[in-house]
Amino acid sequence: MDLRHLRYFVAVAEEGNITRAAERLHIAQPPLSRQIQQLEEELGVSLLVRGSRPLTLTEAGQFFYSHARQMLSQTRELASMTKRIGTIKRSMSIGFVASALYGMLPKIIRRFRAEHNTIALSLHEMSSIEQISALKEGKIDIGFGRIRYEDPNVRRIVLREEALVVALPQEHPLASKATLSLLDILNETLIFFPQAPSPNFADQVLAGFRDYGLEPTKIYDARDLQVAMSLVAAAEGLTLVPGSVQQLKREDICYRPLSERKMVSPIILSTRLLDQSKEIELLIKMIYRIYEEDNIEYIRH
Repeated sequence: MDLRHLRYFVAVAEEGNITRAAERLHIAQPPLSRQIQQLEEELGVSLLVRGSRPLTLTEAGQFFYSHARQMLSQTRELASMTKRIGTIKRSMSIGFVASALYGMLPKIIRRFRAEHNTIALSLHEMSSIEQISALKEGKIDIGFGRIRYEDPNVRRIVLREEALVVALPQEHPLASKATLSLLDILNETLIFFPQAPSPNFADQVLAGFRDYGLEPTKIYDARDLQVAMSLVAAAEGLTLVPGSVQQLKREDICYRPLSERKMVSPIILSTRLLDQSKEIELLIKMIYRIYEEDNIEYIRH
């Protein structure tokens, strides 16, 4: 059994049809059928339910398919990493969610560039979910996001948990309170962001309400953080944001902490599972060093 067998079987399983799989693989149908039969003979089990339209997988076939996909993905990643390590030019591409710019990320980037000026950095704003795809496709090398998302080919490090705060118009009646609860804002118009893709920060905040048995009824969906803050300034509603966003100081917006301490948003660093490049390890070590210098509470690994 070799990688060709895995690639052929995955194509048949996903297309549900030998003819379409052969077209996808740019080979003739008879050789493809023979390769699948050889694979089944070697394994000693049937992988396909013959006669079904579309073709379906046996229980053994389903097991083999899930692991074959993972092996092919890891093989592609291994090839990409080997090529990257053999490249003379040192560079690192970083993806980040917009809210990370209000936290420690700018300082981290400045420090890294100052201490490692031979490593070229490029920055790309993208959602947490977009970062996962970008990592696996080799478009970025490291991501700073906020959504916990499981992927067998991605290494995830939760750096810290950031408390959420309420952003509200300066003249809003609730602004007179030093601390707000979810019940205080439940009947207000709540601005959620971003609109897509899901799962996203809006899903995270809504799940936080539900953890306390609460369900907001007046929801306004905004495209992104900047639009949400502008709508708050226009007195269209309130929004919940990571605490670091308080650095965005506006005369028409104020911030209040939540009494529910479990309402937090994680800061998650993601890399490819097999990527052990020196540049990434240097950046991770620098992050922890900056946190310690600034007495910022972080999650120790």
